[in-house]
Amino acid sequence: MKQSARTTGRLRRVDLIMPTPSENNEPDYSGRAAPDIRILVIPGKAGGQRLDATLAGLIPEFSRSRLQAWIRDGLVLCEGRVLNDPKMRLNGGERLEVRAAPPPEALADAPEADIPLEVVFEDEHILVINKQAGLVVHPGSGNWSGTLLNALLAHDPALAEIPRAGIVHRLDKDTSGLMVVARTLQAQTDLVRQLQARTVKRHYAALVMGNPPPQGTIDEPIDRHPVHRTKMAIIAGGREARTHFRVLERFRGCAWVECILDTGRTHQIRVHMAHLGFPLIGDPVYGLRRSLPIAEGFNRQALHAFQLGLRHPETGRELLWKVPLAEDFQTLLSALQQSLAD
Repeated sequence: MKQSARTTGRLRRVDLIMPTPSENNEPDYSGRAAPDIRILVIPGKAGGQRLDATLAGLIPEFSRSRLQAWIRDGLVLCEGRVLNDPKMRLNGGERLEVRAAPPPEALADAPEADIPLEVVFEDEHILVINKQAGLVVHPGSGNWSGTLLNALLAHDPALAEIPRAGIVHRLDKDTSGLMVVARTLQAQTDLVRQLQARTVKRHYAALVMGNPPPQGTIDEPIDRHPVHRTKMAIIAGGREARTHFRVLERFRGCAWVECILDTGRTHQIRVHMAHLGFPLIGDPVYGLRRSLPIAEGFNRQALHAFQLGLRHPETGRELLWKVPLAEDFQTLLSALQQSLAD
């Protein structure tokens, strides 16, 4: 069969030849919502116009930027051939198939089996996981897929019946460590009550800049920053927040610290330690512009939830889990310890 012409430039008559199966670059919709397929016949007067501009005129309910994204994603076809250049010029008379993909937020609750999920404990009531750094917990703007919620739904499809797939507390994207997830509505209610009663024991390992006091308690209210809305800050009249800390080991210019939460506000440890003058190593939001040379390759806040304790929501038994430090955290800590010996 005759080869199809390249997709740049004006769409020529040879472009209308149906490709062989080996040439057909079909988009993969496995595990995704089916697209809304639109069949369009390009009017003759559209000859010479750009592909994206013509589609914007024919299906104005979709923005031009969204149409351009569909074109680049291979969702616009002419007689089975993918058109992936928004600037392509049309002849007029072409029959196009537009696969109107659902917006990203429509896929927020889709199971995704390819996301690594380290399960530390599970029974019919709860799951305890060791979250890796870089994994967002909840879908949201800019992260509608590839989240912990998507991984949980693949691990246990029944979690789709539980609000937020059973997630009752969260860790920041680049914080690693232990989290508990409810597998029943009753367990979720009980765990939320334990969190509200502040009986859930959450211990974190942190590497902070500077030379903090041996131990202390930071009792400062936290709320949304009044100017930078993606940040949190110490705000008078904000939500109560309390963090206990103690130094485990000191190094040149930094320290290894254990932090224990009484409350669980967004970015609590990061905000509290920065407020005290000892921001976390690698923190891109609350940290210092300068960093320690030994930590230059560490590209996240040095924070790991290593211990979690709670009362089992069904049996009432007190349970406690501990996990080792995340590999990158341990590597940096070992390097700091070695630096003292050198």
